[in-house]
Amino acid sequence: MSRPSSAGPCASKPCGKQKQAPPPHAPSPSLPTAISTGPGSSAPAPPAPAAPAITSPLSQQHHELTSLFECPVCFDYVLPPILQCQAGHLVCNQCRQKLSCCPTCRASLTPSIRNLAMEKVASAVLFPCKYASTGCALSLHHTEKPDHEDICEYRPYSCPCPGASCKWQGSLENVMQHLTHSHKSITTLQGEDIVFLATDINLPGAVDWVMMQYCFNHHFMLVLEKQEKYEGHQQFFAIVLLIGTRKQAENYAYRLELNGNRRRLTWEATPRSIHDGVAAAIMNSDCLVFDTAIAHLFADNGNLGINVTISTCCQ
Repeated sequence: MSRPSSAGPCASKPCGKQKQAPPPHAPSPSLPTAISTGPGSSAPAPPAPAAPAITSPLSQQHHELTSLFECPVCFDYVLPPILQCQAGHLVCNQCRQKLSCCPTCRASLTPSIRNLAMEKVASAVLFPCKYASTGCALSLHHTEKPDHEDICEYRPYSCPCPGASCKWQGSLENVMQHLTHSHKSITTLQGEDIVFLATDINLPGAVDWVMMQYCFNHHFMLVLEKQEKYEGHQQFFAIVLLIGTRKQAENYAYRLELNGNRRRLTWEATPRSIHDGVAAAIMNSDCLVFDTAIAHLFADNGNLGINVTISTCCQ
């Protein structure tokens, strides 16, 4: 599904109340533009000396055991079903599909030989999450490992811009820096209550409108996405994402409101973390959803204003 580029014609001009001083990297308070992308005084006591690290014989033994399952190509773990070369060397299934010979001894990888003994050992071992190096302390049974890693809070963050071809990945702390330098057309409004004005909503095809909202010392990404579900029937999906973790997102609520011509359409929900993205929410209609007929009831000369309110949840 094609989308306009980040420099496309479907720019919108949101406006909102200035309620907070902008963060150091926030844009100037001139009229912003939401772009479419086709996507005590005493000295502290000195700290106590740290106790020397002690390596448990069991943990060392466990590490040595799991290291037997390391793939020599990607260094991830070889998990069941476990296949070996004719000499008994292991390689993970993902890498095996790209190889014609064993990376250890260069012997042929065909015919496929199942190593049932190693599979039984793997079923009795807990494997560290692949994101252990970035902070995840979990070790899991091999059947639970893939599902956990798909949602692990320590996995890299992808660029949150919908519809864009940007392949950037990095830490949460670097997301805003990436957006500031690589997606300069996305602007930010400060305040808990703003108006997100999406222009040219009648543009054909799939279109995304994006802007940022800064309040409560956090950045929120506002997304309006138009999709053609089937020929002649287009739907709009509006959602708010937090530039933060799922746990942080649970502390906030957002309200989207279309208001005009003595009509009102409102959606209230908890923002999603950018780790989750917008695709799952749209697939499940877990966002503000309306079709072109509804959009035209609230639009003015092809421009659609959405009132956006961010609030904190009572703890």
